[in-house]
Amino acid sequence: MNSVNMAEDGLVWQSEVQRLFVDQPTVREIPYLFRPCISLITGPCLRPVKKDNGPSISNNFMIQAHKTFSRRQALELYNNLVLPRRIEERMLKLLRQNRISKWFSGIGQEAIAVGVASALREEDYLLPMHRNLGLFTTRGVDLYRLFCQWLGKADGYTGGRDRSFHFGIPEKRIVGMISHLAATMPVADGLALASKLRGSGYVACSFCGDGATSEGEFHEALNLAAVWELPVIFIIENNGYGLSTPTEEQYACEDLVDRAWGYGMGGAKVDGNNIFDVMKAVAKARKLALGGQPTLIEAKTFRMRGHEEASGTFYVPDEKVEEWAKKDPLDRMERWLLDNEIVSGNDELDAVREKVDATFLPELERALKADDPVFDRREHEQRIFAPADFPERPSPSTSSERRFVDAIRLSLQQAFEEDEDFLIMGQDIAEYGGVFKVTEGFVEQFGRDRIRNTPIIEAGALGCAVGLALEGFKPVVEMQFADFISCGFNQIINNIAKGPYRWMPPLNITIRAPHGAGVGAGPYHSQSPEGWFMQHPGLKIVVPSTVEDAQNLFYSALHDPNPVLFFEHKKLYRSIRGEVPDHCIPEQLGQAKVRREGTDASIITYGMGVHWARDTADRYAEQNTAIEIVDLRTLAPLDLETVKKSVAKTNRVLLLQEPSTTLGPMSELASLITEQCFELLDAPVMRCSSLDMPVPFHPDLEKEYLADARLEETLENLLRY
Repeated sequence: MNSVNMAEDGLVWQSEVQRLFVDQPTVREIPYLFRPCISLITGPCLRPVKKDNGPSISNNFMIQAHKTFSRRQALELYNNLVLPRRIEERMLKLLRQNRISKWFSGIGQEAIAVGVASALREEDYLLPMHRNLGLFTTRGVDLYRLFCQWLGKADGYTGGRDRSFHFGIPEKRIVGMISHLAATMPVADGLALASKLRGSGYVACSFCGDGATSEGEFHEALNLAAVWELPVIFIIENNGYGLSTPTEEQYACEDLVDRAWGYGMGGAKVDGNNIFDVMKAVAKARKLALGGQPTLIEAKTFRMRGHEEASGTFYVPDEKVEEWAKKDPLDRMERWLLDNEIVSGNDELDAVREKVDATFLPELERALKADDPVFDRREHEQRIFAPADFPERPSPSTSSERRFVDAIRLSLQQAFEEDEDFLIMGQDIAEYGGVFKVTEGFVEQFGRDRIRNTPIIEAGALGCAVGLALEGFKPVVEMQFADFISCGFNQIINNIAKGPYRWMPPLNITIRAPHGAGVGAGPYHSQSPEGWFMQHPGLKIVVPSTVEDAQNLFYSALHDPNPVLFFEHKKLYRSIRGEVPDHCIPEQLGQAKVRREGTDASIITYGMGVHWARDTADRYAEQNTAIEIVDLRTLAPLDLETVKKSVAKTNRVLLLQEPSTTLGPMSELASLITEQCFELLDAPVMRCSSLDMPVPFHPDLEKEYLADARLEETLENLLRY
């Protein structure tokens, strides 16, 4: 079905919604104390708090909107409203029959989804939530595949790998939700940034509920959109409740749209059960967004059923349900059609419903009989990582001595010179060059569009990277310190890592994370969190130990089509040097290296551990004890074959890591060696780790905390066993 495009059809409504956007200077130009709310509400933002029980509309249930509205357009709009309602009613029957597992009802909220999809253009991105079935149906998605998705069938959009509306359709410009609310809002920023950088002329429109507006990613997304003046629209479907928590227990402001003023962006409050108000607001917001002013729209509506069907509505007062039932968007549309003589009677309305049923019921019956998915382990595993295909490059003819930090800088610079799709985001990375000066001078060479300072928003920047990657960019995100990566954990684990397995194309995202202790930086600037991510498939984890690897593995990470976490040890930045080629050499990630041959014991390690192991092995060499050192280089994928060969050679294994002992990276490796190499061992697998405590600040304390303080003692115990 085609959406009703207001710009093309020239629709005009004499509507109170015209007051939504105040004709005035941009928010930034208005003195702080005199900025009015850009919303339907008159008066200043600073006003007494009054709890709101519904949209401020008159008893006249529908604002007249028929001046140039053709019969065809009106009936098409009504058809688009009826379709999701009829589908939902049928899905509720299937739920009661236990033929689907769960349903999040959008009954009573159809005017928002249908209105938004009708007002936007096909090239605009939609990022829906649970109750936005009308977006999918108005965009004309394949109904058979849609039903298969809900039924968990093999022909669903995720083939049974994910549920309900947790999917996207790139060809329809739809980016699906995840269960973590507000997490796709920064993704809309990335999609919008891609439009702005390329001059593509589309907007991204992201949905959330009233409950999600308390999430950090909501605020990070709004702030980033406003600061970068992105072509993005945020829609709040304020339906009165979180799951059961009413809005008056969720926020203290009178209206959620008031937050738009605080972020310096446009805002509108609309009657979400009036499709004309929604369309008018979205059409205006689209125009403003393309001009550099993102907009927050609060659509007042009501959830007529439970958060999901199992939760019920016992916590909702009966009188509130009765009040909102009178504002049902379909009933209002039908009365408008009749009052304006667009249809002659109920028979014509019945005919539309019958036509709608004939459209979807056969597809639903077909989906009910479709095949269930069959688990093919190889197929599922192949979805985790896309193949990395590096082009052949001539061997570099010259080389230079570089520090660890210089090697990272060179690979980043070379990639940026070769491919304009690379850009980097992070805190203080532009003119300042980053706290470790890796990008110093880059803004002069590559410009501020590609070297982008962000606010202090780890999650917002990472979510933005997802949107950019979906549009073919190759974003790099710098964590100022690896410790702060915890603030972006949700985006990394639940959006970035799982995305390609669920439905997304490969995401070429590289995350730089300066990690490690030994520089007296204390417990919040010294952590080594690389092990946190090993148990989450979909992420490659690289930890170089040499200048050559810092250069080549980072260049490889940048060109790998999969998400890569690249951990750079802060102490190594300026403490080691090496003669390396003047041009980067890419290689497949996931290959360990034997740094030193030996026969008496194997130290298996990575990163800073390689240097500790070398110093110790040098001392033992003086005693004619040959220690082999295996540098893992990547923790995911893990090169177990190289490890097994070393175990078979020396029969004794010491696993060395900088992170604390419990559940560190070497815990997993110890288990694998015990399982697969037990008969090759002459002694128990031993670990040498930093202590199970936060990293202390004072250098003397930090020295005793680190694994290096116990390495020789642990190795001696292994050799004597």
